[in-house]
Amino acid sequence: MQVVIGRIGRAHGIRGELNVDIRTDEPERRFAPGSSVVCGKRTLTVASARHHSGRLVVAFKEIPDRNAAEAIHGTILEAFVDPLDVPADPEEFYDHQLVGLEARTGDTVVGTVTGIVHGPHQDTLAVKIDDREVFVPFVTEIVPVVDVAGGFVTINEIEGLLDPTRAETSD
Repeated sequence: MQVVIGRIGRAHGIRGELNVDIRTDEPERRFAPGSSVVCGKRTLTVASARHHSGRLVVAFKEIPDRNAAEAIHGTILEAFVDPLDVPADPEEFYDHQLVGLEARTGDTVVGTVTGIVHGPHQDTLAVKIDDREVFVPFVTEIVPVVDVAGGFVTINEIEGLLDPTRAETSD
């Protein structure tokens, strides 16, 4: 199974290094020298990784120069994980663990988690409610409970979040 671990940012220097927007809580593990990542339709091998000015800068053996680095700008990076593997931090989850969970408000089942959208600043849960898809910011204030073993997430009721027809409007 593949999980998203990052997104290729801009090139760093002329030797093929790249800034990587981290999408994993285990960057030391996922970007360790010698590890492999999936970048589009190809596999890349991490040659080195370091932090520079608050960013992760990664060199891949298969990316020899700036031109090659610029060619993969914006590409999502993924890693293979065992489907039974879980992140070390109990507050973190792989996408495949969340898809299919019931979405609840209190004790009422309102829908099903169908996917996760990885945005630049936060992740969002895609939740199917009846015949529509609703996007819920995946932050503790809105999704305070994630119980993978129990098969559900709890969503705090915010007017208009799950039912856009009930949203406040300014007239």
